[in-house]
Amino acid sequence: MRPYDALRDLPLGENRGFARVREDRISLSSAHAVDARPLELTVVIPTFNEALNVEPLLAALDIALADIHWEAVFVDDDSPDGTADCVRAIGRTDTRVRIIHRVGRRGLSSAVVEGILNSAAPVVAVIDGDMQHDETVLPRMFEAVNSGNADIAIGTRYDAGGSVGEWDDKRQRISNIANNLGRFLLHTPLSDPMSGFFVIRREAFMKVLPDLSMIGFKILIDIIASSKETLRVIEIPYQFRNRVAGESKLDTMIVAEYVALLVDKYAGHILPLRLMLFLMVGGLGVFVHMSVLAGVLWAGMTFAAGEIAAVGAAMTFNFFLNNVFTYRDRQLHGWKVLTGLLSFYAVCGIGAVANVGIGIWVNGQDGRWWVAGLAGVLIGAIWNYAASSFVTWRR
Repeated sequence: MRPYDALRDLPLGENRGFARVREDRISLSSAHAVDARPLELTVVIPTFNEALNVEPLLAALDIALADIHWEAVFVDDDSPDGTADCVRAIGRTDTRVRIIHRVGRRGLSSAVVEGILNSAAPVVAVIDGDMQHDETVLPRMFEAVNSGNADIAIGTRYDAGGSVGEWDDKRQRISNIANNLGRFLLHTPLSDPMSGFFVIRREAFMKVLPDLSMIGFKILIDIIASSKETLRVIEIPYQFRNRVAGESKLDTMIVAEYVALLVDKYAGHILPLRLMLFLMVGGLGVFVHMSVLAGVLWAGMTFAAGEIAAVGAAMTFNFFLNNVFTYRDRQLHGWKVLTGLLSFYAVCGIGAVANVGIGIWVNGQDGRWWVAGLAGVLIGAIWNYAASSFVTWRR
């Protein structure tokens, strides 16, 4: 059964925005006549495990963009469900459809950037591959940008006429908090700065490209916050749909990456983001360090024994948290986690020796165990960052 066949017979209520495709059944496998018009619009579609949505989405775009000379560039992060193969199969007979298959690289923001850079159209649209964005408003968004009235046209769920669909209260609260943080960073009256559905002039994108962070999933905030000029923005409301096929990608790491993006755009000119994240993890490690040290001292053991135990516990904690957060783009898996942990111990050994030595010395001079413990932590922090970046999580 083809991916499209799994969807075409769903009841209208479950097949919302592309139900009309059932009637038209535009065959994406048929050859298209060469369009003599210049290419007007590239639709960039980042995907991960969206095989069931590829054909319905293209059929829906074919209807919505019938009066525009367009192409679709899928950017797939090596989906195990065969999304890239589905796109290739269609692309063999429909030259408007192309695939960028990424191996060893992940992230929606970087996928969007690669998709835009691998296209030629003067205007680019970004739309999710899950069919939750309403492709029928794309012509209005395209016209707003192509006419010169705007640099970016944003599909908004929160302006009059827009809707988040059937989200539960928890997801709406999370979205509201994220939007408020985004508006604070951007200092703009945007109703939906978290939107992943927008159209942008290539010229405007190329101007901000050198300053993009490309962190996480919220490329729109990255683009607007990186612009040295005030971008002309138009928001166009749309109804957010429920997902029909595939699974939601929302998880705690997406939230963490969003926070990391905001930190980078707000303070990245002061310290490199990775160093800030490493120090934040180290700050949490301080609590582990001090807790273990206090517990050992409470048990009646010597300060030296407590400091050694605290250093080991904090190093282990820091390694695992850095592996899933600070170095997510270089994350270690399988047996590499064990070898990475051992190398982390090794490269941080010098810092640990300094940590213990300084801690013991300060404790002998000052007598306050917590001052001594904190001094040891601070001495080893910079060395640990520099060494682990080049050895444990090297590219």
